[in-house]
Amino acid sequence: MKKTKMMKKNYEFKNVLSKGTYYSGKYVEAFIKKTKQENVNFLGIAVSVKVAKAVKRNHIKRLLRENYRQYEETIKGGYQIIFLWKKKAEIQKATFENIKKDMKRIFDKADLSIEE
Repeated sequence: MKKTKMMKKNYEFKNVLSKGTYYSGKYVEAFIKKTKQENVNFLGIAVSVKVAKAVKRNHIKRLLRENYRQYEETIKGGYQIIFLWKKKAEIQKATFENIKKDMKRIFDKADLSIEE
């Protein structure tokens, strides 16, 4: 099982957001940056206050976290990944399947998927 650590510090987010590569999906945006640690991925999730109230924001974060967990075994290690919910995306479209398709598309664009 691959280990993923959560990014919590502001400077970690700023570093990836400024130096990472940007990938966009229909509902989710991702910033991905390579790290020196080969086996560990660092995950950050952010949903803007302007998107919705706390209950909906937390729901979106749970969906993002769970979708990432589904793909955790099939992506390469050694990356810092930040997922941002698009402000213009409709909250009603925040379904498990929509987010899963978006993440799959982003991981394929970023060439993070491990071909088996």
